[in-house]
Amino acid sequence: VQLVESGGGLVRSGGSLRLSCATSGDSFDDYVVGWFRQAPGKEREGVSSISHTGENTYYSDAVKGRFTVFRDNAKNLVSLQMDNLKPEDTAVYYCASFVDAAPSQYLSIIEDEYEYWGQGTQVTVSS
Repeated sequence: VQLVESGGGLVRSGGSLRLSCATSGDSFDDYVVGWFRQAPGKEREGVSSISHTGENTYYSDAVKGRFTVFRDNAKNLVSLQMDNLKPEDTAVYYCASFVDAAPSQYLSIIEDEYEYWGQGTQVTVSS
């Protein structure tokens, strides 16, 4: 499974960006997808996760209320809408996935559970 992120860029504080994570080849239907970010000099952290149907979502406290994750499995696409961006959101953002199509609508923010990773996209928020 190849994941490709897009949508990063430079935005002013308070602005918005939408990141997209697309897969080529396999269908996204059975995959949990997570978004992670890594700021300079910091460890990578989990930001959001969405279950394989989109029924369950998770957000870290740092982004809750400002970011929204959603998916369109027909288009093999998962998106992260980021509103009211802050300078501390500046980081390289990665999408990642692993297979879990259980009825429990499992999701995770644990990096080790993720099998496939995109190359990352830079988000820079100026003050």
